[in-house]
Amino acid sequence: MKANPKGDWTPGNVKTIANAYGLTIRQRGTSHAVLTNSLGQHLTIPFHKPIKTLYIKRLVELVEASL
Repeated sequence: MKANPKGDWTPGNVKTIANAYGLTIRQRGTSHAVLTNSLGQHLTIPFHKPIKTLYIKRLVELVEASL
């Protein structure tokens, strides 16, 4: 994701990365998901296909902040 944020990323890809890096995902029947890292930082991502580059870059930053 970091090397190719403009790729054709799907909500499934985001969930896989979030689970791999220990982020919690909250999605309560809406088209948006809230991802939270271990530091309490959060990111709201609209789960429309494809996910926009801006949200992928912010997801990478959220993951890196929690490492």
